Amino acid sequence: MSSNVCIDPALSEQLRRVLNSIEMLLPHHAGKIDWKECHAANWRRHSFSGYLDPVPEIEGIHLDDLLGIEKQKQLLIQNTAQFLNKFPANNVLLWGTRGTGKSSLVRALLNYYAPKGLRIIQVDKDDLVHLPAIVDSIKHEPYRFIIFSDDVSFEVGEIGYKMLKSALDGSVYAPPENTRIYITSNRRHLMPEYETDNRGAMLVNNEIHHGESVEEKISLSGRFGLWIGFHPFSQEQYVEVVRQWVVKLSQQSHIESTWDHTAEKAAIEWGYSKGDNSGRIAYQFATDWVGSKLLDRLK
Repeated sequence: MSSNVCIDPALSEQLRRVLNSIEMLLPHHAGKIDWKECHAANWRRHSFSGYLDPVPEIEGIHLDDLLGIEKQKQLLIQNTAQFLNKFPANNVLLWGTRGTGKSSLVRALLNYYAPKGLRIIQVDKDDLVHLPAIVDSIKHEPYRFIIFSDDVSFEVGEIGYKMLKSALDGSVYAPPENTRIYITSNRRHLMPEYETDNRGAMLVNNEIHHGESVEEKISLSGRFGLWIGFHPFSQEQYVEVVRQWVVKLSQQSHIESTWDHTAEKAAIEWGYSKGDNSGRIAYQFATDWVGSKLLDRLK
């Protein structure tokens, strides 16, 4: 004896939607990364967790391309070399003015040291809460990993702030021996600072232990063993960096250098128009200048 079960089409459709919604919440199935071939990965958030997504191609920036930051470059190279050689090495905070080469320097390090076993995992600030899962996936790998988070700043109470602080503290969330954390930020203390921070306790909402509140704000940055500051260029430094870029781009384009007094004057005006004399602006001007000279040759 058999019986036919009829399912209400509306119910069937509702069940289908529920199953699709559950499937979207399940962890993304990502294959194991071949770190021998893959030099970098991004952490991709998915539902309640995430996965490492390999980066097929790395930006072709090299240490020699970064001009005007020789001291900062040397400090980071030395710390990274110590790390690669399994010597004591620090977690690093690169802080300072936008466009001065902080994140570019970290990426250039990868191009330089990848053949020696350096690998980078880039993590968005909001995904730092997943640090335990990230480091757990790489702790047995034979490579040396930098967890890199770019352009980081926090507000008081953010979960990512607390997780990063715990990791730098050496708690149970601390990265393994084959991992270090490099962070870039426009803020020296990674958090906004207000004029009231420098005022007495009675002037700030009658807070009795005002000093403890301020101390909490700067406690995260203090956990980085190495601070590397990036500062605005003077006009003289800016012009020199522009000159070097114009010469380099001219050589790469197989033309004679187009640097002269006219170019210098145009570079200064370019900086004024942007309201910035950073290395990024210098490179942008040099690109425009040399590119326009090449285009003139076609006319």
